[in-house]
Amino acid sequence: MNSDMASRTAKISNDSQLNMKYVTLVSVIGAVGGLLFGFDTAVVSGAVGFLQDRFHLGDFGAGWAVSSLIIGCIVGAIASGWLSDRLGRKRVLIGAAGLFVIGSIATALPDTFTGYVIARMISGLGIGITSTICPLYNAEIAPARYRGRLVALNQFAIVTGIFLTYFVNSGIASAGSDAWDISTGWRWMFGIGAIPGLIFMALLFLVPESPRWLIKRGKPEKALDVLLRIHGEEAAKQEVLEIKQSFRQEKSSLRELFKPGMRFALFVGIGLAILQQVTGINAILYYAPEILKQTGAGTNAALIQTILVGFVNMVFTVVSIWLIDKVGRKALLLTGTSIMAACLGLIGLLFHTGHSSGYLVLALILVYTAAFSISLGPVVWVMLSEIFPNRVRGMATSIASMLLWAADYAVSQSFPPLLSWAGPAATYWTFGIMALFTVFFTVAFVPETKGKTLEQMENLWISRQAGQSQSLENRPVKIH
Repeated sequence: MNSDMASRTAKISNDSQLNMKYVTLVSVIGAVGGLLFGFDTAVVSGAVGFLQDRFHLGDFGAGWAVSSLIIGCIVGAIASGWLSDRLGRKRVLIGAAGLFVIGSIATALPDTFTGYVIARMISGLGIGITSTICPLYNAEIAPARYRGRLVALNQFAIVTGIFLTYFVNSGIASAGSDAWDISTGWRWMFGIGAIPGLIFMALLFLVPESPRWLIKRGKPEKALDVLLRIHGEEAAKQEVLEIKQSFRQEKSSLRELFKPGMRFALFVGIGLAILQQVTGINAILYYAPEILKQTGAGTNAALIQTILVGFVNMVFTVVSIWLIDKVGRKALLLTGTSIMAACLGLIGLLFHTGHSSGYLVLALILVYTAAFSISLGPVVWVMLSEIFPNRVRGMATSIASMLLWAADYAVSQSFPPLLSWAGPAATYWTFGIMALFTVFFTVAFVPETKGKTLEQMENLWISRQAGQSQSLENRPVKIH
């Protein structure tokens, strides 16, 4: 009893010494990279129809217009771990912001489809890096108790970028005639992305380097300076000791990822990354206006309804940020993916029976989007940033992120031909089966990680793989 009271007193004391204003400010700046992610992945939804007319694209060409970005994202994600482990999280993010600015401007200029594709790949390099490093950076800055919501700020920034982009697309598309949209309007949609890219680059000069990366590079004094701005002196010194201990165990290597515990963590991370994409969210977000046109909506009505999809996405991401450190990651995954599976099954049924006109499909898309926004959207990025030990986090996160983008590419490239060949009913049922599989995967393999420090994660995975029932709370990290 006295021990419990002392523990609660220590927790209150530690919380009172947290500089949450500083931590939140740094995390918000780190999450702005998610805004670029959201903008660049959503901007093509309003432009793809005009690109088809401008460059005379068929189904495969339309898919390539959307998915060419993702080739760059895959390469950026692969490189992000190696680059950030050597150059630091902050410097790599500054470079990624520069790539995004260059890519946005270049995408607005070409007169050939090949030039457009190359420019989109340049933007993709920046997005692949930021999608991996922004949540990782926030996880390495955040106190364990608030890590879920601070990392989930990245997802909020993503959906905010998507939402604002729908407004931008709608405003630009309505500014001129159809002929103007086909010749010029789509260029403005892409080119305006240089503005948030420049803002992100400027803001990054105001944040510190990750304390965990500083310790990894043999700079514990600088890491302590950062942690002192977050915690009180005693907690900051203790965290430095724990981080140093986590790096003493072994040097980072690809081989270490396949050792007991780590290979199970990698399996779960890769599984969640792929499942986030093959459940269909980006097929809906990328092609929302074209999907809604199939329900009988005109071009302007489809763009307006797409804004509603973006609004729901943003609102329920806020709900997830509020819940993720309260109810935990696993509960959100199970609830959200179950609802997603039901919605996708019903959407497929409506198309199969010929009752897809009207607002019922739109309503189900909105519920599906809300369910994704409280579960797979933020939770996957949070878990990818927290489940790997310090010494292999950059490498492991980049592998999982690379496969996430590869799955995104497969879905976005295959969606238009699949829709034409198999029809909407079979397409949505396929996504629904994947969502149902995600429920079973979560029950079988995904442990709860809320409240655990990054330095405790390895014990969690080793215990999980060994089938031990002893809870992590009873296995404190040893400091030598």
